[in-house]
Amino acid sequence: MMLRAFLVTAIFLLSLSGFTSAADSGGLANQDSANELKVFSDPDMRQRYYGLIAELRCPKCQNQNLADSDAPIATDLRNELYLLINDNYSDADILEFMASRYGEFVLYSPPVNSVTAVLWIIPAGLGLLGFAIVAFILWRNQEDDEASNV
Repeated sequence: MMLRAFLVTAIFLLSLSGFTSAADSGGLANQDSANELKVFSDPDMRQRYYGLIAELRCPKCQNQNLADSDAPIATDLRNELYLLINDNYSDADILEFMASRYGEFVLYSPPVNSVTAVLWIIPAGLGLLGFAIVAFILWRNQEDDEASNV
């Protein structure tokens, strides 16, 4: 009886591992499509390509860069980027082209301008506010300690 339960459990676990390995291999296929092989004549171009696909955001996935996304639009953008690099566009020209075509959303580090100033000011303002609150609490506690020692 104990042997039979052991065999059933073993077969069940082996069948589950077969399903998970099949699912994992499907994930690898998607990952391979997102990291297709690009051939460059110059190693610097290859380095620029991989730097830029890490710096540009996928318009569909929103919180993934072009390197991590397997969305069809990300594949198109990687191909477009490959062509622009091979046409000797500078990094600044490529970023400007992508931003003009897909909006500043594709840039992980948007430039400071009237539209994005809020994105840069709010974190600094919240940091200063937090510092002021902590300083006020410490000052208040110091006053209370001095008052209780008198």
